[in-house]
Amino acid sequence: MIGYLVRRIFAVIPVLLLVAVAVFSLLQLTPGDPAQLIAGDTATPEQIQAIREKLHLDQPPLVQAMAWGSALAHGDLGTSLLSGVPVTTLIAQRIEPTLMLALLTIILAVCVGVPLGTFAATRVGSLIDRLVMLLSVMAFSVPVFILAYGLVYFISLKLHWLPAQGYKPLSAGLGATLNSLMLPAVALCGVYMAQIARVTRAAVIEVLTEDFIRTARAKGLSRLYVLIVHALPNAAIPIVTIIGFGVGGLLGGVVVTETVFNIPGLGQLAASAILQRDYPIIQALTLLFAVVYVLVNLLVDLSYGLFDPRVRVWKAVNR
Repeated sequence: MIGYLVRRIFAVIPVLLLVAVAVFSLLQLTPGDPAQLIAGDTATPEQIQAIREKLHLDQPPLVQAMAWGSALAHGDLGTSLLSGVPVTTLIAQRIEPTLMLALLTIILAVCVGVPLGTFAATRVGSLIDRLVMLLSVMAFSVPVFILAYGLVYFISLKLHWLPAQGYKPLSAGLGATLNSLMLPAVALCGVYMAQIARVTRAAVIEVLTEDFIRTARAKGLSRLYVLIVHALPNAAIPIVTIIGFGVGGLLGGVVVTETVFNIPGLGQLAASAILQRDYPIIQALTLLFAVVYVLVNLLVDLSYGLFDPRVRVWKAVNR
């Protein structure tokens, strides 16, 4: 098991290196002269040359890559071209809202999606099953920004239940923070919840046909006990997998959601950096989101052994 763990961790290293290369290539593949794009149409040749030297664009690509990689290895993600503030400082200032929004979204999606999918699996072909699947398809099909604006209009402007915009930091109290994030979290978890519900339904339906489920029922165990103790743990692997894969869509949805709800997080920082062509920020956030996605999927892979003994045995045999 330890050998498998070490191999999986080392297998992530080449992936992270490829991600770093791809992120560095963003600046190289930009059409035209990046320095000219950053400086604007009214910039003088001296200003353009200064930006080119600051970004090492006057050096060969290999030299640029080595300089960027060396700075990255020392934790230096660069400096914002517009504000002059180190990118690490900007990320540290804005990471709390994004982290809280992501955690709340995942909790809502799992707490709603798994029970919905499980309940639908126990009523296959019924009206409830078809209704749950219809709601899942609708939630999966509606873009995040449309759902966000709809929630703002009805929940905030019409019913006045939750604030339409803004973020309350944890220093103001956990209740205030959750109250400010509930609406954007609901908007963001729609697609995520639909994916979890559909995969949960399919996984539980398959497990309920297994012989050990019939044996448990023959022993006189209650339907709820069999479902929770026997069925769900054996259906956990595909459910955990879709939760991990959904992190990628969650990170992309954060950009739209924070912009709509005016949340000063990493998503809003990324959106403003793209509009202002602040390439060091774009590179740093792209790298950060990619690393988070890779590490989450590594944790998902390593968690398989906790849910299925057969996975633990396979890992032990293949050490």
